[in-house]
Amino acid sequence: MIRGILRFGTRSILLQLAVVVAIGLIASYAVVSAPHSPQIESKEGRLDLTQVHIVEHPLKLQGEWAFYWQELLSPEDIRSRIDGGDEPKRYIDIPSSWLGYPLDGQQLSSEGFATYRLVIQLSERDRQERLALRLPTIFHAYTLWVNGERLAEVGRVGADKRDTIPQLATKLVFFQPAGGTVELVMQVANFHHNRGGITKPIELGDSNALTVKTHLNVAADMFITASLLVIGLYHLLLFALRRKDKAPLYFGLLTTLIGIRSLLVGELMLTQWLPHFSWELQFKIEYLILCISGYIMSKYFDCIFPNYLSRWFRLGSRIATVALCLIVLLTPALIYSQLLLTIGVVVVLHMTYLMVGLVHAAVRHKEGALIFLLMSVVALVTVINDFLYYNGWSPIGNTSPTGLLVFTIAQMILLSSRFTRAATNEERIARELQEANTKLKDMNTNLERLVMERTHALSAVHEDLRTSYEQLLHSEQGRKKLLAYITHDLRMPLSSMLGYVEAVQDNVKPERNEQYLQYIQDNTIRINRMIEELSFLSHLETGQIAYRMEPVHVVQFLRGFFEQYELVVRDAGLDFRLNLGMAEDQRPDSPVVWMDAQRLEQALFNLVSNAMKFTSAGGIVRLALALDETQEPPYAIMSVQDSGIGIPPEQLEQIFDRNYRYERSGMDQKIEGSGLGLAICREIVLAHGGTVRAESDGRTGAIFHISIPCKVEHSLNTQL
Repeated sequence: MIRGILRFGTRSILLQLAVVVAIGLIASYAVVSAPHSPQIESKEGRLDLTQVHIVEHPLKLQGEWAFYWQELLSPEDIRSRIDGGDEPKRYIDIPSSWLGYPLDGQQLSSEGFATYRLVIQLSERDRQERLALRLPTIFHAYTLWVNGERLAEVGRVGADKRDTIPQLATKLVFFQPAGGTVELVMQVANFHHNRGGITKPIELGDSNALTVKTHLNVAADMFITASLLVIGLYHLLLFALRRKDKAPLYFGLLTTLIGIRSLLVGELMLTQWLPHFSWELQFKIEYLILCISGYIMSKYFDCIFPNYLSRWFRLGSRIATVALCLIVLLTPALIYSQLLLTIGVVVVLHMTYLMVGLVHAAVRHKEGALIFLLMSVVALVTVINDFLYYNGWSPIGNTSPTGLLVFTIAQMILLSSRFTRAATNEERIARELQEANTKLKDMNTNLERLVMERTHALSAVHEDLRTSYEQLLHSEQGRKKLLAYITHDLRMPLSSMLGYVEAVQDNVKPERNEQYLQYIQDNTIRINRMIEELSFLSHLETGQIAYRMEPVHVVQFLRGFFEQYELVVRDAGLDFRLNLGMAEDQRPDSPVVWMDAQRLEQALFNLVSNAMKFTSAGGIVRLALALDETQEPPYAIMSVQDSGIGIPPEQLEQIFDRNYRYERSGMDQKIEGSGLGLAICREIVLAHGGTVRAESDGRTGAIFHISIPCKVEHSLNTQL
């Protein structure tokens, strides 16, 4: 019973879709093909326009033209025959293909050549005006004479395939009637396509009116093409930036391909820009786009509404698309152009099946399903009309680019709504995270539980470090050193922190619990900073830091460093001074050093920071530069001097060791540090080919010297 209901529902849906498509086509025909004036057709190769003013209303030339099959006649040849009493005997309706035209008891094939002739009688008014002919694409090579004058030639007309060169192009030709009669003679040849002859109407009218109409058509085609290409490339770029969602990929491919196809139909913009573009390649591109458009659309639909396409449809769609594409690629246009109706059926079946899925999605209130369905109906109507038009069964011209542009804009809105929804979800998640953070802050009121959680976290960190040490024991040298540094330098602060935690847990001195927590926080910050410095130091020692060496004027470097950190030092209550000595007066030969300015600035800042740490408020930190020319090459010596507590002379050789800790009786216990700054400074200076040393008498401050080889500026320029 349920299956019967489903079958009935599907039949109802298909019936409704068929009705909608039929109504859309009928409405389109009624609007587009509604005549603005009485229909005027030629009879037996003559068209009487004496009562019509084509200057006011351009006219499509329809009706019977004289038809000379398998003959390429010039206007002179035809006139000679008529003068000899040989009047035309065959006539063919235009526009139409000569394929299937009955001749001598047989029907003509698409291959061949012929001459067309039409004589037009003009009104008195039109004889004085400058007229124009708007020529559509004619299959597939032609030459046009107006009153015996050759005015247009597209491709090359020949009596066989070897002498014929096919080409598609629209033309606008102008002429001045010599009298009341206009004779049109056109030679047409086709050996490359399934259709031959004049299959689209030729327009006759005022030159200005047809020029404006042509320009409007070109502008409309350019607008549609540009819009499709921009939308398509934009969504392809979106996919390139975020490859997780494939919907923009298939939508971008579909829109870009439709935009490319719009260059090959209508006013044939591609042929106008590239007149010598390969005719065969042009047709293959157009047919390949038609073959794969249905498959790409189904892939896009599957991304937007997953699980709606059945497995057999995916398989059948893939097989049909591959088969049609191979036929187009491997056969000439004369063969694959016969499959135009088949290709149209495949594309329409794709769209119809997708629309059935859209109906189901709309019934389930899926987001975007309704607008997808409505725009698909519009696109389907225009696509069906195009296939009917190119098979000669519809009077309406090329409409699919416009319909697909409407469809594309709707899909762009749909994709934009998806991105907007994703952004809204991100904002909601951020808001929820902020609320969770607020709740975490409220949890601070329960100190005992919070301390226990932190204790467990620190214990887990400690165990993770030990586990990492065991796992990385056999790794590269840099990791070995880093783990060794961490286990050596972090044990004491961690033990201290555990002691504070136990004191809080045991409630040894409740009145000092807040102070103990502050100790834990300070030690945690110190441990984090120490880990960063240890990691950086291990990278320095194992050569994993890349240096960007470049020539730098030391004077400018020191002056910039001084200006950058002057306020920092002075805010610490110290006097910061810069002494460039003789170097500042030797500007033509100012010392130049190959250095990584960022790394060397870090080393210099470590020395200044060290000086600030061990100098009391009111003291002096002096930055100086000297040039040692007794060595070859000369050395630039940058010095950092402080008026602090000094360094015992016996410890001067040890202060650059990473395990060194400066402990001195009477020293302020608030002075803390990881002891790694000087070790990092030494590694950076060594990487520059220099040395670093310290001087101190142990009472009146210390001086640190950084010596780096340099070159004089003019010699450097000579080498460069």
